[in-house]
Amino acid sequence: MSRRIPNHDDPQTVTDMIHTAMQRVPFGQWLGLELTHLTTERVHVGLKMRDEFVGNPARNILHGGIISAVLDTVGGFAALLGVVAQGRNSNGSDEVSPWLSTIDLRTDFLRPGTGDAFTAEAYPLRVGNRLAVTRMELHNDAETLIAVGTGTYIIP
Repeated sequence: MSRRIPNHDDPQTVTDMIHTAMQRVPFGQWLGLELTHLTTERVHVGLKMRDEFVGNPARNILHGGIISAVLDTVGGFAALLGVVAQGRNSNGSDEVSPWLSTIDLRTDFLRPGTGDAFTAEAYPLRVGNRLAVTRMELHNDAETLIAVGTGTYIIP
């Protein structure tokens, strides 16, 4: 699915693209991510704790793989924001695809992932002709910073 690149001041079109991407990726559906806030510069998604997400049953802590997956997903959405803000894709056309591929991901686990709900936020650091680099954060429902990440995505 490609669409003409929307005006970066039109958050509804970008919201629609992110919702489409969330609905069409089975793993993303399984995570149960919910788009909670979107500006022209940042994207926020929410995640509710589930039994399947526990990595340490003795302490009911969110699994590191889930943390990385959430950061990767929200980072990809931020990369999409950056492409839209730039107004072109890698081949210079006015078509954009929400299917950016991760080529590098770094996750720094700062604290145990305790909580009933989590919020991940991301923003583009740099968007070039072929790559977008994003910064991500994951907070729990007490607003404690759990993990941070940096992702690099290839622009189709």
